[in-house]
Amino acid sequence: MAPLYQKALIIGATSGIGEALAAKLLSTGTSVIITGRRQDRLDAFVSQRSNSSTSDSVTLSAVPLDITDLNSLPTFASSIAKEHPTLDCIILNSGIQRGFDFARPSTVDLATFDEELTTNYISFVHLVTAFLPQLQKTAKEEGKETHLVFIGASLGLVPSLVRTPGYNASKAALHSWIMNLRQQLKDNGDSIRVVEVFPPAVQTELHDEKHQPHLKNGGEIGMPLADFIDQTYTELEKGDEQFAIGPAAEWLQSGFEAERQKMFQQQQGAIKTALAKYMK
Repeated sequence: MAPLYQKALIIGATSGIGEALAAKLLSTGTSVIITGRRQDRLDAFVSQRSNSSTSDSVTLSAVPLDITDLNSLPTFASSIAKEHPTLDCIILNSGIQRGFDFARPSTVDLATFDEELTTNYISFVHLVTAFLPQLQKTAKEEGKETHLVFIGASLGLVPSLVRTPGYNASKAALHSWIMNLRQQLKDNGDSIRVVEVFPPAVQTELHDEKHQPHLKNGGEIGMPLADFIDQTYTELEKGDEQFAIGPAAEWLQSGFEAERQKMFQQQQGAIKTALAKYMK
């Protein structure tokens, strides 16, 4: 079976979903570049898998990256493009989740709130903008589809975990932006598949006490990581532009989000026609 991608860059792969997905892709024949802030985690991943999962045709490399350092992202993208011209997939996975109680405003750390929005949404916009020229060029010159894969959240559709309002809002903003990005690339004739994944809660360090001290045994919350990765890989093989694992799958297939997608397609087309005579 052919690998999903020729070479994938995974943003946020030092733990959890990103790390597990990197391991899965490697084991199935995709070359992988992993990134993250923790150099020791990057080194450990490469050390553990370089011999067992790599070969002359399947390679693994690691590049440290602080995704919140927005000014560094264009240089990072340029360096990756130069060193990895066969890159055909970028997986944007970095994310943090924090609790805030706005009913007690004195307890709200707005700097942390801003960091969450930057990590989960703004940095993705900056990174994609920096990498799009390479993906467009590869798709056009080599005549093959390239890929942007976003790890979103079902909480971006229904913000039912009210203790994490910043996380929910950042994922909702990301979802809205992805819908517009996907349509713009289609309108431009670009062969770039934009995929959005809606996970449920998954057992990762996203919920552990180090990151969310108000939770006890938070790492046990949600779906086992291995099960999530296996299901996600199966869905990625199908090639759909968006899919959910867990309860949100119904929302996309026949529920309110399916209806919203239909309304989006109808309205964006109608608005485009109405605005045509005003556009320069």
